[in-house]
Amino acid sequence: MRTRSLPGIALGIAITLLPACARPPTDPADVMTGESFAGHVRVLSSDAFEGRAPASVGEARTVRYLTEQFAALGLRPGNGNSWTQDVPLVGITGTPTALTVAGSGETLRFEPGVDAVLFTKRVQEQVALEQSELVFVGYGVSAPELDWDDFKGLDVRGKTLLMLVNDPDFAASVPPTGGAASVPPQGGAALAPSPFGGKRMTYYGRWTYKYEEAARRGAAGVLLVHEDAAAGYGWGVVTGSWTGEQFDLESRDGNAGRAAVEGWLTHGAATQLLAAAGQDLAALEIAARSASFQPVVLGLKASTAIANTIRRQPSRNVVALLPGAEHPEEVVLFMAHWDHLGVDPAHPGDDDIFNGAVDNATGCAALLELAAAFAAMDPRPARSIAFVAVTAEESGLLGSKHYAEHPVFPLAQTVGAINIDSMNIDGRTHDVVVIGRGASQLEALLERAATAQGRVLSDEDSPEKGYFYRSDHFNLAKGGVPVLYAEGGIDLIAGGAVAGRATSERYRTHDYHKPSDEYSASWKLDGALEDMRLYFAVGLELAMGDAWPNWHAGNEFRAARDASRSAQP
Repeated sequence: MRTRSLPGIALGIAITLLPACARPPTDPADVMTGESFAGHVRVLSSDAFEGRAPASVGEARTVRYLTEQFAALGLRPGNGNSWTQDVPLVGITGTPTALTVAGSGETLRFEPGVDAVLFTKRVQEQVALEQSELVFVGYGVSAPELDWDDFKGLDVRGKTLLMLVNDPDFAASVPPTGGAASVPPQGGAALAPSPFGGKRMTYYGRWTYKYEEAARRGAAGVLLVHEDAAAGYGWGVVTGSWTGEQFDLESRDGNAGRAAVEGWLTHGAATQLLAAAGQDLAALEIAARSASFQPVVLGLKASTAIANTIRRQPSRNVVALLPGAEHPEEVVLFMAHWDHLGVDPAHPGDDDIFNGAVDNATGCAALLELAAAFAAMDPRPARSIAFVAVTAEESGLLGSKHYAEHPVFPLAQTVGAINIDSMNIDGRTHDVVVIGRGASQLEALLERAATAQGRVLSDEDSPEKGYFYRSDHFNLAKGGVPVLYAEGGIDLIAGGAVAGRATSERYRTHDYHKPSDEYSASWKLDGALEDMRLYFAVGLELAMGDAWPNWHAGNEFRAARDASRSAQP
């Protein structure tokens, strides 16, 4: 699209709303059409919406468009009398000094952006580590249900923890794709089977969990050892994602409960640091794959300081409700994130607007289409259906995190949730890809609906990258709500899996998080429409039934669901 040829805010307001369905169809799913879906995408991803950045003119236009569309369909404000939920964002731009490590007879120096990426979530003008004792804690996992504890009772308060990314099964099951890497032991007895489930990353493998676990234990600092394959991305992604202004939710205590300094070390820097302590990183990586691993006090002290510029900028989630006819207190939830990356005047080339058409104007368009289909039902579904468009997904799933911590509808009364993040624009498929397949009983409903379409469920191509933990449903999962994150498959009816993987890779390489992610009339929307009908069928079964789905036994979120449901009268 053109570069910011915007005639002012009036353009955003003057955009014509798409008409709600004029008549209830025989099948409510017939309300959903490729034409109306495309119309929503064209509006939301237009230059007038300036890339839909939180706390921008683009947010104001996006929130207005979504609420007016929901209202036109006959839905009600979902948050009491309001269509929105306030989300208190705070932006922190940190300027770190070098990380110095002393205690080995020499002082090592690791430069920000080169050897280390350092930041803080604390809303303070200055944070620091001052001669903080360094401890290697393996993968930093404490999982009582798996009889796994990398801390073994060690008091880590005030210390700086060095951790491996991913979880203990990873190094034994996936060959490295870049950077220095762990290797399986050569000769000797084989490692005992791990309880972490093989190649697929678990919750304990995500960097978010590791920072949170360090904070729970009172650590002053936490540094993750980067390795391309284990993280699922290269060092460039780390430097690009964790430098510059970082957004977070601001708690009442100014996020004082977080570690003062969080960050990453390159694999080479970590190797050098551990060598100064007389330790070998490759050997420690092997040792950390066993439940008998013991934390290693390194005899080294870490120091750094970060000066922060702080900017508070509130944002909003959009919440719409179709009340249930019989059990309005029981809620089926559909969600999608409305935000994208906004405008970057420094971006090279002629286009500086990140329109975010696929990611995630398509998800918002699907949310509106599904709302239209359910609103057309007469009589209404027995249970309530909520449609939640969340903010700040691109900043770390912050809108959904705020919703999960301050739910408009109690999580214990949320029957299940379906997350929609980037719809299929490449045509119909033989399969449906389930992210994190095998997690919850919702997949049985999805399989029934897919079978009715002549389709099959399939696994994601790269389960070790942990995509299940990288979209908004994850925050509801942590609260125990069974969630479903499924996408259009990879096996295209026109071209098969080879063509499907090629189109997917083309998008990731050329358009993902780039200004070129724009609407095109060449999109093949029959696949998106088929997927929307799939989501509708799953939601309808939940909304018309009386079942309370759960996570499968052994899943890391099962205990939270059991606890919340058992507390219900």
